[in-house]
Amino acid sequence: MSVFRRIRDITVATLNEHLEQSQDPVRLIDQFLISTRNEIAEAEKLQNQYAQHTRQMKQQVDQATSIKDRREEQALLALKAGEEHLAKLALQEKMLYEEKIEQFTELWSQSRESLRELEQQLQELRNEYQTVYSKRQYYAARMQTLQLQQRMNQRAGSYGTTNVPGMFNRLENTVSDLEAETRSLRDLRRMDNEYSQSSSGSLLEQEMAKLRQKLNGGGKE
Repeated sequence: MSVFRRIRDITVATLNEHLEQSQDPVRLIDQFLISTRNEIAEAEKLQNQYAQHTRQMKQQVDQATSIKDRREEQALLALKAGEEHLAKLALQEKMLYEEKIEQFTELWSQSRESLRELEQQLQELRNEYQTVYSKRQYYAARMQTLQLQQRMNQRAGSYGTTNVPGMFNRLENTVSDLEAETRSLRDLRRMDNEYSQSSSGSLLEQEMAKLRQKLNGGGKE
């Protein structure tokens, strides 16, 4: 197992542990996603560098092979022409390029292997990011559900605080009191009118009696 994978395993294990203890898992997951995106960007950058390096190693191998083959042909032509000294020089240079081919072929092989491993790690990072992002959506939905439930509970807790029957009973008593007060005032006014009328009639009768007395008294004189 690569060092990279061991580090990622530790990181994911730490995330899982913190998720179990966190009061805000969405925020924790967002931090992890940001960190993972940065790692993906760095890995992609390194991948491009490795790919370029691999192509350069392959070009070195191809170039050395081409020159090696050319020197071999030149050695054959020189030998055919009886130019043994030139043939040896061409063969010496051919041997140098064969060594170069061997060296750069090994470097090319190592670079290709590293590139494959890096591509695999990059793919693992991308898969991991998508997995955690899916969990983020799930936890975000759970947190939203929880928040809505809490708001609903708060509203439900306030529903029973108002005693509707008692409120209308108090209103009924208030209206009844006002009606009784109105009736009392009306009765008082009626009684006052009756009293006034009664008082006026009594005075009139008194005056009539005086007038009769005068009449009667005048008749006696």
